[in-house]
Order: sequence, then C-alpha cells, then structure tokens
Amino acid sequence: MPLSEYEQRVLEQMERQLSSDDPKLVNTFQGRASHGLRRWVLVSLGALVGLTVLVLGAATSNPLVGVLGFVVMFVSVVFAFSPPRRGGPTGVVGADGEVRRSSPPARPPRSSGLLQRMEERWDRRRDERGR
Repeated sequence: MPLSEYEQRVLEQMERQLSSDDPKLVNTFQGRASHGLRRWVLVSLGALVGLTVLVLGAATSNPLVGVLGFVVMFVSVVFAFSPPRRGGPTGVVGADGEVRRSSPPARPPRSSGLLQRMEERWDRRRDERGR
C-alpha cells in the first residue's frame, strides 16, 4: 500500500529531524555491513595466529617466540574490544540524500556550581506553576 502525500511529508520531516538531532546514528545506519565482518575476521585470524605462535614458542622452549605470540593475541583482543573508527563524512543528511557537514555541537555553558543549578531549577518550576 503506497503512502499518502501527507504521510510521505511527515516521514521526510521525521527523517530530517532525526538527522539533525543525531547524525552519528544516521551514519551508523548508513555504514557498510561488511566493515564489521571484516573486523571480526581480522580479529579471529590475529588471535589464531597469536595462539599458534604461542604454542610453537612453548613447544620449542623459545620464550621470545612465546611472548611474541602472546603479544599478537593481546593486540587482536584489544582491537576486538576497541570502538571502530568512522572514516566517512559526518554531518546532516539532506532530503536529497547528500551528507552536509555540520558544525560541532555547542557545549552548554558551565554554571558556577550546585547552588546555582538548584536555584535555576527552582525558578523554572516556580515559573511553570505560575502559568
């Protein structure tokens, strides 16, 4: 069943809002699935090679080869648990599907302390009840 014109506009508006609110999420969904598979294949091969070299070092009573195998296994495990780097463009996806660079999010100004924040909250609550 095709969407009506109104439903298409609402859907496009929701997509633009999501793109502007969370560009990282949009980039995550637009990423390639093979990238994750390639990462796990490399991690598995690294761990397997490291284990093989470690066992080979133990079998030949060569501690240097055993340590080298352990290091290779350790590096592959660290690589497995480290977050993947995103190399693509970051920004907002427009209605035409093109990614436009966005400025970095502005940091909220730091308040002077706990008492200042509590006072601001109190003022906001009082203003909301007064309406």
